[in-house]
Amino acid sequence: MRCLTGIDTDRLEEEKRRGISIELGFAHLDLGDGLRVGFVDVPGHERFVRTMLAGATGIDIVLLVVAADEAIKPQTREHFDICRLLGVELGIVVLTKADLVEAEWLELVQMEVEEFVAGSFLEGAPVVPVSSKTGLGMDALQTEIRKMAKRLRPRETGRAFRLPIDRAFAMKGFGTVVTGTLTAGTMAVEGEVELYPTGRRLRVRGLQVHGKAATKATAGQRTAVNLAGIEAGEIERGMVLSEPGWFEAVKVFDARFVLLAGAKALKTRSQVHLHVGTAETVADMRLLDGEGGWVRFRLRDPILMLPGDRCIVRQFSPVVTIGGATVVEIDPPRRANLERLDRLAGANAGAAAMVLVGESAAGMDRQELRRRLGLAPQLEKGLLAVGSHVVGQAWAQAKLAVVEKTLAGFHRAHPLLGGMAKEELRGKVLAKAPAAVFDGLLGMTGKVTVQADLVRLTAHRVELQEDESAARAKMEEVFRQGGLATPGLSEVLAKCGVEGGRAKLLLQMLLKERRLVKVNEELVYHAEVLEALKGQLAGRKGQTFGVGDFKEWTGVSRKYAIPLLELLDRERITRRVGETRVIL
Repeated sequence: MRCLTGIDTDRLEEEKRRGISIELGFAHLDLGDGLRVGFVDVPGHERFVRTMLAGATGIDIVLLVVAADEAIKPQTREHFDICRLLGVELGIVVLTKADLVEAEWLELVQMEVEEFVAGSFLEGAPVVPVSSKTGLGMDALQTEIRKMAKRLRPRETGRAFRLPIDRAFAMKGFGTVVTGTLTAGTMAVEGEVELYPTGRRLRVRGLQVHGKAATKATAGQRTAVNLAGIEAGEIERGMVLSEPGWFEAVKVFDARFVLLAGAKALKTRSQVHLHVGTAETVADMRLLDGEGGWVRFRLRDPILMLPGDRCIVRQFSPVVTIGGATVVEIDPPRRANLERLDRLAGANAGAAAMVLVGESAAGMDRQELRRRLGLAPQLEKGLLAVGSHVVGQAWAQAKLAVVEKTLAGFHRAHPLLGGMAKEELRGKVLAKAPAAVFDGLLGMTGKVTVQADLVRLTAHRVELQEDESAARAKMEEVFRQGGLATPGLSEVLAKCGVEGGRAKLLLQMLLKERRLVKVNEELVYHAEVLEALKGQLAGRKGQTFGVGDFKEWTGVSRKYAIPLLELLDRERITRRVGETRVIL
């Protein structure tokens, strides 16, 4: 690495003394044309595979290093298996120490390596002999890295950012610094982040990308983050920085599992070492299909992971890599359904959202859907945003059809009512749905009209029969002529000209239209009468008065005066002060 980049990645005294990598090392290289490559130097020794796994997360290209004087070693095979299980797609084989062997031997090693990688993502990859002593092959290696880097597909920057932490330390004059490879999204200086799984909200004080100060970092870049509000000793490798409030670390997930050839098959409930990103924990492994293709993991410690993440599984004892897994669902249902898992495994985010939304009685909360999928799902064909939830289009149309049918039946049964109470309708159609979902659903169609707390078919009109129109007019006129000494309610209903049930419905219509105002259970006033009273009091603004004064002004008895004054208090026309009132 020093010969290739000019940066010595061995920073520990023991590494320099023993001449081996023990901890992760980091370097970068400018290749021209605005192309900059970051390197993670991982330990090769079999005792440090767990450290290697923390460094391998998020890499795009692997440099598989084979010493020309030793050829392929057991740890080479394990590292190569891990790269395949992590889904690495591009790489270069580097034959180091080429200056220590004869040309014929170097050719034999190259042939051995090509045979070793046959059938893998490294088949046909460049094999570059180099020497860090003489500089042999370093220019050629840079050329191959440049070619391969230009083939990379850009990382997704539209997703929530995630930075699995591989190192945390305190830097004099700056405070706490963490490093990692940004696997998705974009981080910015002064932005707020959450430290998972602790839930701590922190501020990004500063950023460095490949050793240089930056205002933002994007997916794929080696990133150093200067954090405010936390000590370095409170942060561990395996924690993750991400969007605040977006996710939750989980302890249970279902995954598709691949057992390495030659590895001993595990029994259900076996304990294993599980590596996800830079995190490591112990997990129980339950075989869902009896064969190990589908596995449920229960973790000792919560880890932030999302569908599509790759995991490495190592045997509990002896600790060797036995396979890998791809996360399909986090926080899965208690009972696993293999057909459902197959659908989720082959789905894009939109299709996966369709599966999850379709399982809910009233769609799924958008924030919960985002947590489960790792991104805010695009509302592809078949999905609709309704209030705070995402629902299936077919489901929404079916529920709207039920709404329309229910309202039509209500209008037939109650032709004089302006509509059905909204909560009553929700109880019949969507009792388990949040009110916001129901309101959103009603707003999706022009066939339904919502007025205050009533819902009706837009085409519905209250059509009175001849005797009902006459009774309504008579009722309104009686209350108008009654003035402030309004007639008794039961007497008016009895004499309006239609039977009691219809008379009460006509009264409700007038009350809803605010033609009449109900003061209490006994007294109803015409709205014009009350407006005239308010106009009379407006000329006495600021005046203090008692009940006797009010009776004298209006000519009504105490039976009417007290309820009227209480109404005026409620409507802030007057305010009671002890035994008197003041006109506002």
